[in-house]
Amino acid sequence: MEKSQFTYYLESAVRTAWNLAERIHVTGGEVAAGRFGDGPPVVLVHGTPASSYLWRNVVPELAQRHTVYVWDLLGYGDSRLAADAAPSIALQARTLAELVEHWALDAPALVGHDIGGGVVMRAHLVEQVPARGLALLDAAVLGPWNTAFTEHMQGHAEAYRTMPPDVFADIIGPRLRTATHRPLSDADLSAYLAPWHGPDGQQRWIDQVVAVDHTDTAAAVARLGEVTAPTLVLWGEKDRWLTPDTGARLATAIADARFETIPGAGHFIAEDRPRATATALTRFLALLSEPIG
Repeated sequence: MEKSQFTYYLESAVRTAWNLAERIHVTGGEVAAGRFGDGPPVVLVHGTPASSYLWRNVVPELAQRHTVYVWDLLGYGDSRLAADAAPSIALQARTLAELVEHWALDAPALVGHDIGGGVVMRAHLVEQVPARGLALLDAAVLGPWNTAFTEHMQGHAEAYRTMPPDVFADIIGPRLRTATHRPLSDADLSAYLAPWHGPDGQQRWIDQVVAVDHTDTAAAVARLGEVTAPTLVLWGEKDRWLTPDTGARLATAIADARFETIPGAGHFIAEDRPRATATALTRFLALLSEPIG
């Protein structure tokens, strides 16, 4: 039988020039991480179903003035989840706290996309990670934030776990294409799909889908009134996964938060409009005060 288009993308996926050299042992497994540039620290946290590859075209501009730290969430990209752990937002937030301590950062700027936004807010408000600024990009913070696609997978997890890998590929490939407003190139689609290749990748995808839960961000949402760090809420104007009105509500819930949209950008804002995303972040970071003690 001829292989489908998306099975081909999975099987032909190769590592790109975007490689994270550092490996850090944490409570929940082993994190793949990297750092770039020099200056005030900024930590970038990707969401699902992406990896730090999302930031590859944003990092160069940020690194001109900052030390930029990137990492793959546990169970994503090149990071490895411990066998007895679940890749929940709560675990990722604890991991972020461990990483900030490992890197000896006093109060970095924290930038989170999608569930990475939930990770950032839980790390800051629940795990008490200090931050000199917060940037939330198309962020899964205010519930309900699961898409209908994710909810269907959660409700039928066993069916998705046991379906043939080529059928699974035919589902997640087209789904990923909806994350951007402009068409994803075949090479970029292949790079995003690479960590989910084969039976093991299929199981990891379902593991992370099952693990994400609104209750993990609810604890942070209940404490949004405690946020005093300067906050930017940045959204793709064409986001079909989490529409801009969600971003507007989030900005309203955080005192003095700035809300901005980027035209022509979908949910994967840094993929669609990397230069505009980097420019918005650079402008925001320039406004931040000196790091707190």
